[in-house]
Order: sequence, then structure tokens, then C-alpha cells
Amino acid sequence: MTTPLLGLVDVTRRFGGLVANDAISFEVAREEIVGVIGPNGAGKTTLFDVITGYYRPDRGRITFQGRDVVGLPPDRINRLGIGRTFQKLRPFPEMTALENVMVGALPRQRSLREAEHAARDALRFVGLEDRVDVPAMGLSTGQRKRLELARAMVTRPSLLLLDEVTGGVDQRSIPGLLDLVRRLRDQGVTLLVIEHNMRVIMSLADRIVGLHLGKAVAVGTPQEVSRNPLLVEAYFGKSHVGR
Repeated sequence: MTTPLLGLVDVTRRFGGLVANDAISFEVAREEIVGVIGPNGAGKTTLFDVITGYYRPDRGRITFQGRDVVGLPPDRINRLGIGRTFQKLRPFPEMTALENVMVGALPRQRSLREAEHAARDALRFVGLEDRVDVPAMGLSTGQRKRLELARAMVTRPSLLLLDEVTGGVDQRSIPGLLDLVRRLRDQGVTLLVIEHNMRVIMSLADRIVGLHLGKAVAVGTPQEVSRNPLLVEAYFGKSHVGR
């Protein structure tokens, strides 16, 4: 039996009396794209924070490449091969696109020259090769999303967690961003993707984890998850249940 790249068993995270993640279990296979959906407050970003070591779960087990990673700090988890992007973009605003990506590359490279080379390769991959000298504050939202991807890529992840990769961008920018995600998978990167745009995630993901009130209420193909009554009600209201 093949060991999953990422495995969660009964992962629970509380904040006082609030249970943000409630006994969540699922697996992610290598080179799979798995979507994470759910209404606001479902626990999606908290789950990413728990996987990447920003929060320690109160209960449960998280394995990466068969190794238990619970209790490891974020930098150690990142070095093992788990990268992420953030919903709220926070680049260094006065630093250029190249400098922003070099910050992520430096821990993996032996010199500034090698870090610059890796950063330029990442910026070329995401389509920002003509913006390398532009300060981050001068980039559009879509370009900053691409910059965030480049910053994550230079950490050399085998698993990349994307938090709202299309959030806040204009509709014309979405196809290009989705193409980047698919190209990353084609290069052997496994992806776990939070996405609110249902049309986007249904077309992108191989499987979907549906969260509701902190629980994983559905895990399956996009078609299977789209029929889950709890998620249909949470997104569209009771009148759409059973349609």
C-alpha cells in the first residue's frame, strides 16, 4: 500500500471554547490536487496553520512522507518540503520582486548569486520576468499573487498549500493563475488548495475536502462533494438542498 504524502488523523484545534478544527481526517497522495472548501469560519486557514506548524493541534496526528510532524516549528516543516502561500498578501512592499523572492531562496542556497539565480527562475516560471526590478507595492493584485507563488516555489516544496490563490483578482487573471497551479503539479508538486470560487475548484481539484463548522463533512471527487447537503445549504441556502 502506497504511503500518502500527507496524512491527517483526528486533527483537532481549539481556541478556548471554539473548536476550529474538529477531528479532521483525510489523506493527500503524491502529485494530487486536493481542494479545501467551506463557508467562512469553517476552519480552512486554521487547518493550514496547523499543518504548517503555526498552531499545534490539541489532538490528532499529522504525517508528511510517513513522518509525524506535530510539534515541529514552521521553519523545520518548511525544510522538510511543505510550503504555503497566504490569503493576505504581505510582501516586503519597498523591496523589488526579485529581492522578495530571494528572501525565500537564501536559506536553500549557498550564496547570494545562487539565490538570485533561483529567484529569477521562479519569477520567470510565474510570468514576472519583466517585473523583477519593480517594488512589490507597484504590482497589481494578480501580480502579487504570482509573486507569492514564486516566493513559495523557491523553498523547493514537494507539497504546496495555496490559500485563496484566485481571491481578490479580476476574472481575466484567474485562467493564468490556474494554469500555473496545473504546471506546478506537472513538475511533481502536490497541492492542497483553499478556494471559495466553486467553479474554479471543481475544475481544478482531483478530490475535495468539504469543511463545515470545523468538521470534514465530505471527502471525495468534486461531483460527490457537490451533492453533500450540508455544503449545499452552507453555500446556497436550504432552498437548493435536494436539487
